[in-house]
Amino acid sequence: MAPSFDHLRDEDLDEDDFDMDEVDISDLREKYEVQLDEGYDTFVVIDGLPVVNEDQKPKLVKFLLKKLATVGKTREDMIYMPLGDDGMSLRFAFVEYSSPAEAAAAVRQLDLVALDKKHTLRVNKLTDVDRYGREGRVEEEYTPPKIDEFQEKEHLRSFMADPSGRGRDQFVMFRGETVGVFWNNEKDQPENIVDRQQWTETFVQWSPFGTYLTSVHAQGVLLWGGPSWARLKRFAHPFVNLVAFSPGEKYIVTWSNRPIAIPDSGHPVLSLDDDGKNYIIWDIETCKPLRSFAQLDTPAGPVDDEGVKKAPKVSWPAFKWSADDKYVARLNPGASISIYELPRMNLMDKTAVKIEGVVDFEWAPATPRRDGVKTYEQLLCFWAPEVGSNPARVGLMSVPSKQIVRSLNLFSVSDAKLHWQSDASYLCVKVDRHSKSKKSQATTLEIFRVREKGVPIEVVDTIKDTVINFAWEPKGDRFVIITTTEVPGAAVAPKTAVAFFCPEKAKGNAIGNFKHLRTLDKKNSNGIYWSPKGRFVCIATVHNQQSSDLEFFDVDFEGEKPEGEKDMTANLQLMNIGEHYGMTDVEWDPSGRYIATWASAWKHSAENGYHLYDFRGEPLREEAIEKFKQWAWRPRPATLLSKEEQKQIRKNLRDYSRVFEVEDAERISSADVAVVEHRRRLLEEWHAWRAAMDEELAEERADLGLVADPVAELLKAKQAEIAPDGAEEQVIEEIMEEVLEETEEIVN
Repeated sequence: MAPSFDHLRDEDLDEDDFDMDEVDISDLREKYEVQLDEGYDTFVVIDGLPVVNEDQKPKLVKFLLKKLATVGKTREDMIYMPLGDDGMSLRFAFVEYSSPAEAAAAVRQLDLVALDKKHTLRVNKLTDVDRYGREGRVEEEYTPPKIDEFQEKEHLRSFMADPSGRGRDQFVMFRGETVGVFWNNEKDQPENIVDRQQWTETFVQWSPFGTYLTSVHAQGVLLWGGPSWARLKRFAHPFVNLVAFSPGEKYIVTWSNRPIAIPDSGHPVLSLDDDGKNYIIWDIETCKPLRSFAQLDTPAGPVDDEGVKKAPKVSWPAFKWSADDKYVARLNPGASISIYELPRMNLMDKTAVKIEGVVDFEWAPATPRRDGVKTYEQLLCFWAPEVGSNPARVGLMSVPSKQIVRSLNLFSVSDAKLHWQSDASYLCVKVDRHSKSKKSQATTLEIFRVREKGVPIEVVDTIKDTVINFAWEPKGDRFVIITTTEVPGAAVAPKTAVAFFCPEKAKGNAIGNFKHLRTLDKKNSNGIYWSPKGRFVCIATVHNQQSSDLEFFDVDFEGEKPEGEKDMTANLQLMNIGEHYGMTDVEWDPSGRYIATWASAWKHSAENGYHLYDFRGEPLREEAIEKFKQWAWRPRPATLLSKEEQKQIRKNLRDYSRVFEVEDAERISSADVAVVEHRRRLLEEWHAWRAAMDEELAEERADLGLVADPVAELLKAKQAEIAPDGAEEQVIEEIMEEVLEETEEIVN
């Protein structure tokens, strides 16, 4: 604010003291003058336009107006395109919108949009251009930028090259206030790579390909990686609570339960447009925010004991990604699904997909390959409950066309869950149905066979009980369910049954109908954990104080099949059983060779620590660690080998296995040799110390005039008492007989 002299009286001013005309207050005026942006925040600057003359200008303005009008209200007379001295345009224009929000939308949605094949629009706020110029960021004269010398960066996937040559996997452990990354050494103590105190304030999380390790702090999110574990990326979202990556590691979503408050001094990367928002979607490469979103208004939960309504539960992840990172979608409960295109984060077709009553949706985890469809598409499935006389609805939508390629109407639906198979070959809709009286409940499985012509739906309705867990085999076509006849949520954990399903054998490459393979009754199991490579599955009991069982199954057992299962594509065999008291979490390593279970201090304080097993369920090692919080295997990126190369490796797997067996035997034998050498060295050190002590003791006895060997003298005295001098020694021989066995045989 400029200084004021109004409080001074005329008689207080003496012309001899100073001359007002000679006082230079320009520095104060520049420092304190308030810069008003009002009136300019509805303007944007459009760069990247083609060069036209006066006659061509109206045509270009009309063509440009079609693009500009898609995000807000503007007119031809609100577009100013200056011309140069030569009568040609200067490749930019000023555009006025009817509101600041429309101007902000233009910057967000039209920047980097192609005007034609040769020209791409660049859109900025006029206030930003003016502000950057005032702050000295834009110089009057152009000076070429200084290009720094090339500095080689660390390889962010160096962890794939195990220095031991054994193809080990890494994992991170969070215990106490310490976070450490380790190599897995099977039965031996894990090899520590890095260990740091206060590395995170809440939790750690790997990115989908294992490139980054995420730490969460009150100031924001940090990404670490490389051989030196240096800080690579920073996302300044204050008081962040949760983090989610896109499948391809291109983007990251951060959420805080506290709305963002931009201080008067500004924020390093966020703007006033982000004020009051809870979600931010960032570009990982540039660390810049793409768009922010506020928390949706959702109805509060049930009331507590004092009659106060509980806060609504946050659905996470709130933003769900397509398999190729091209789209991200958000549910507007009961109304629609908003689908945004990356990286511009513009709403696809400028409108949300309206679906009455929609409560959930899921993207296909892989790019689908539907029969007869050659154009690009991603698939999204959704479901909406019954509304009045209208049935519940499940739909399969193709994006970007928004075409419903398959739909299913259902009645008497209590709830539904959507389960995609990892290759997007199948979609299972687990439908919980109630009777007319609503006193009993059963489950049916509606399986969409996505890659077959017309997307046929197969119904598995042989389940009479309620399904509490469902899991597809990764990269396979088998699944496991856990059912119960009791009411879920009871104080005592319900008794459960584990059922295995697989397709029938069919001719050629076709997949037959899904049939029930086997059911294991009278269990307490509630968790299904498939190996990431398929075939092996662990059925576990977690978060249960009465039981902590582990059962390891092979669904491709190489043995004789039972008579009733010869036409099925599975052969089930229980390999091993285990137990980990207080177990709260189970996770396979990315190779499918090992599985870890742990008891987290976040959930209880009894016997915290971890157990490690191989894929057959054989225990390798266990360790009790006080305040053990988290274990997470480091993911691996997808293989670079083609399907033909992978097939060739499987064909010659026995040859490779021989090499690995020799290496393992050498490693074990070298370890045994090292143990023997260590023990021999300890024994030699003991003998040397004993000899030195005997020599030192003999010298001390000689100095004191004592006998050299008191033990020998004592034995001589004892012998003299037994056999005095002159007496003959007598040898007494005593014979003892003992009957070991006695038999009687009658001879005719």
